[in-house]
Amino acid sequence: MNDHKKGLVLTAIGGLALSFDVPLVRLGHGEMWSTVALRSTATFAAAIILWLLVRRFGSTRPVLIPGKAGLAAGFCYGISTIAFLGAVFNTATANVVFIVAFTPMYAAILGWLVLKERPSPSTLVTMLVMFFGVGLIVSGGLAGGHIFGDVLAATASFLLALAITLSRAARIDMGFVPLVATIIPATIGLSFVASNGFSVADPVWVVFDGAIMMPLAFWCLATGPKYLSGPEVGMFYLLETILAPIWVWLIFAEIPSSRTLLGGSILVLALIGYSAWQMRRVERLRTESPV
Repeated sequence: MNDHKKGLVLTAIGGLALSFDVPLVRLGHGEMWSTVALRSTATFAAAIILWLLVRRFGSTRPVLIPGKAGLAAGFCYGISTIAFLGAVFNTATANVVFIVAFTPMYAAILGWLVLKERPSPSTLVTMLVMFFGVGLIVSGGLAGGHIFGDVLAATASFLLALAITLSRAARIDMGFVPLVATIIPATIGLSFVASNGFSVADPVWVVFDGAIMMPLAFWCLATGPKYLSGPEVGMFYLLETILAPIWVWLIFAEIPSSRTLLGGSILVLALIGYSAWQMRRVERLRTESPV
């Protein structure tokens, strides 16, 4: 298998695993803070075991938290996990994944402001179209009474983009940071559990999500860019955006509102168009570059 096919397989597995995150959390039928504590503790434990195995049997010795930049990015990742899971418990699944799909555009804005990377005209056009799509979804949240959950999803998206920007600015390996950062939501969640008690009806689903699916998804999606261009990897992140609402519809019969479907369709089509355009651009540059 050549490197490109290897990258396609890895990112496809990662995107597919990520799409089961929200359905597995909801299958736990738990209270929010109990779920936050259980899922985050499982992910943190899996990250430490994986790190020890890599250091023992691998050729590299990765650092868990690489310096101040790693701490800052880890803080963003940790709080974004709380915001994301809070959104899952306070708004429709489709709203959560569609709004979080705006993360690449937040990253483009922050890259412009922090790293002085001026977005291309195609990025600016995509950004404007996606702003309109998110606006439609949030307006549906205002009408449906779940604006708080939509705001949490937008907060999670922004914090993820900020963590990505900090990682890019530092230019150091932060492969384990998103996983180890789950110690933050785990600690906060456990403090609430200590006060209010633990309540998750089917914890095996949440543990499976935190210990298996999330590390698998993050590892595959972090490894994919070694073999694929950024736009190609971005296309596989869309698997969660498209598939998660379908899984929730099949399992829980949760039907998104018309505004959510319209806004989500705009977001997905804008991202597909943008990624396809960028892939074509990358391929053209490869063709034109001298051998």
